Amino acid sequence: MATGIQPQPGILDIALYVGGASRLDGQSNVLKLSSNENPLGPSTAAIQAFARAGHDLHRYPSTDHADLRTAIADVWGVDPARVVCGVGSGEILKLLAEGYAGPGDEVVFTEHGFSMYPIYAHACGATPVIVPERDRVVDVDAILAACTDRTRLIYLANPANPTGTMIPEPEVARLAAGLPPQALVVLDGAYAEYVEDFDAGRALVEARENVIMTRTFSKIYGLGGLRVGWAYGPQAVIDVLNRLRGPFNLSAAALAAAEAAMRDTAHTERCRAENARWRDWLAAGLADLGVPSDPSSANFILARFASAAEAQDCDVYLRSQGIIVRQVAGYGLPQCLRITVGDESACRRVVHAVGQFKGSR
Repeated sequence: MATGIQPQPGILDIALYVGGASRLDGQSNVLKLSSNENPLGPSTAAIQAFARAGHDLHRYPSTDHADLRTAIADVWGVDPARVVCGVGSGEILKLLAEGYAGPGDEVVFTEHGFSMYPIYAHACGATPVIVPERDRVVDVDAILAACTDRTRLIYLANPANPTGTMIPEPEVARLAAGLPPQALVVLDGAYAEYVEDFDAGRALVEARENVIMTRTFSKIYGLGGLRVGWAYGPQAVIDVLNRLRGPFNLSAAALAAAEAAMRDTAHTERCRAENARWRDWLAAGLADLGVPSDPSSANFILARFASAAEAQDCDVYLRSQGIIVRQVAGYGLPQCLRITVGDESACRRVVHAVGQFKGSR
């Protein structure tokens, strides 16, 4: 039966986001390496803070997130007044599209960029503009060439997902300097903490009015189940985001755990070091088997196979061994598999299984 009730233009153009699988039928010892989760988990301090928050579940949480913003400011040396917190960095990325783009506007991102970027564009009625990369690395000149007087947002993940590659800070600065005056560049830093001595764009945010950086507690801090993120940007942009976000968008338990996680810098350093160690080992082990990857700056590697068919066959074999990795054909990389860096046993199990697969062909 026909109905006059219709969604806004662009909504039905959205392809549903598919997260990493976590279960395999008939398998009990499943190793999930499909969602870039931290195998070391959250810090003990964060777990204890979460438990303590359980005594006050009848109370509404803070609306201004002041304690968490102060912790972020203390650790990262930023102005707490220019920090906004969200339900993961994803909420902030979405609010930026809602606040700054709409019908007739364009949202720019690269061909292998995070698959939510086009969803954010379609949801607010804007036009997604996909820019080619160069050998799986962001091409600043290509982005600048794609910008027009309709460009409002540029989403740039650095390090990028699912490639793990990144561009140096001078290139990011060159991008920001070359944008049209109405455009805002969004530095998506979900994996920034895995890079040693990297400010993820903080200095650029403070030097310019057209840059905002986003971060998440879901990766190195191990709080993916709580959904907490933050952004640092120009005061005018932060004011817009605070007008759009819900007043109680983060629970009291999530705020408490995130504050403790942020302040437990020793745990963060341990996670960074362990990830770097086993990321390099995993990449080298797979390369020895004829499965190369680009140098990764994140907590995963993008394993490249000889063909899309070989990548598909390897994925099937890994699943038969109880190992779940991420197919990335939807990111324009059908010949690749994205593999989260696990702990030592997980990395050894992956290399052993891929070796068995390659030996059986």
